[in-house]
Amino acid sequence: MTVEDASSDQSLRGASPVEAGRGHGDALSVEVSFVMPCLDEAETLEGCIAAAKRCITTNRLDAEIIIADNGSLDGSQEIARRCGARVVSIRERGYGAALNGGFEAARGRYLVMGDADQSYDFEEAIGMIERLRGGADLVMGSRFTGRIEKGAMPWSHRWIGNPILSLIGRILFRSEISDFHCGLRAIAKESYQRLGMRTTGMEFASELVVKATASKMRIEEIPITLHPDKRSRPPHLRSFRDGWRHLRFMLMLSPRYTLFLPGLFLMMIGGALLVRLYQGPLELGSATLGIHSMQLASLLVIVGYQAVTIGIAARIFAVSEEIGPSSPWMQNAFQVFTLERGLLAGVAVAAIGLWFIGSAAYRWYEAGFGPLDPSVTMRPVSLGATFVALGVQTFLMSFVYSMLGIRRRGSGTPE
Repeated sequence: MTVEDASSDQSLRGASPVEAGRGHGDALSVEVSFVMPCLDEAETLEGCIAAAKRCITTNRLDAEIIIADNGSLDGSQEIARRCGARVVSIRERGYGAALNGGFEAARGRYLVMGDADQSYDFEEAIGMIERLRGGADLVMGSRFTGRIEKGAMPWSHRWIGNPILSLIGRILFRSEISDFHCGLRAIAKESYQRLGMRTTGMEFASELVVKATASKMRIEEIPITLHPDKRSRPPHLRSFRDGWRHLRFMLMLSPRYTLFLPGLFLMMIGGALLVRLYQGPLELGSATLGIHSMQLASLLVIVGYQAVTIGIAARIFAVSEEIGPSSPWMQNAFQVFTLERGLLAGVAVAAIGLWFIGSAAYRWYEAGFGPLDPSVTMRPVSLGATFVALGVQTFLMSFVYSMLGIRRRGSGTPE
């Protein structure tokens, strides 16, 4: 990231003329920083900057306008400087990379972010700024409680994509936000710095809400209007690709609901059926469940256990990489769990399985290694094979947990 100095580098104070010459090193030297990610927005950038200036002038804000340029080739940088904005060049491509770079360079106590395509009116940001002044950490715009003008959003986004993704976000993270992916939002810089944002793509929008929610920050929402963007070219957003990236990110940060609990459910169902069928056939009306059903029950247990162990690994990875927030249970678990204890547990479980398999092998020995009755011998073999699979999985995942947990142990107390 580089900050390009020009005669237009400045902060804007209310209705007064432009002031130039403030140093970039003055932390929080203005109240508000308007940050706009930009990639070839020559058609609309001037209009966005003008709207931000109107907000500044009308409300007499001590503010600056930052264009976080992501490698524009259409002269957007020159337009921004001519209009009195500060240009911050972000070499790493991506929506999140541009915003992270712009936020880091910002000198404002409050950060207002919005797209540079004129789909949002920056004059509406004053409502967000007032909420931040009132103590909110993050203020989201909501297009669904506000207004979506005709042609501003494709029907698939309005009625399918955005509502479904927002619903999933509310369920997984117990958030009350109605519009997870609104591009106009504001956050206190101190709150932003505490979140430790990591994503560089479109997932940034989800990460901001998820982390703020998990960190128990005060999040508020105001209705805003979405306008049709004024660009003649197609948007950078790709519906399926970016929608999947948002969904994938949320699922990764919530393995409790996507892996752990479903896996635990499969283990309980499969385990109960496995134990029952080990005792003998089960009559269910006209159907009889026997050794074939026992194989399926074993499959449920093994698949379920894999989901549980992978879910725990995903959670450890997210915390270790500071993508998701920590939790007390995980810190406590690492005080108890060690690689050696995990390996011993895996060996012990596998040994139980080998005992069951050995009992079947002994029957075979007693029969002179001749034919056996599968309805009898397959029961201990199936149960034993299940225990062996669980033991091996425990043994291997102990190495994985240990590797992922190295950084976690040294990261201090949980949030």
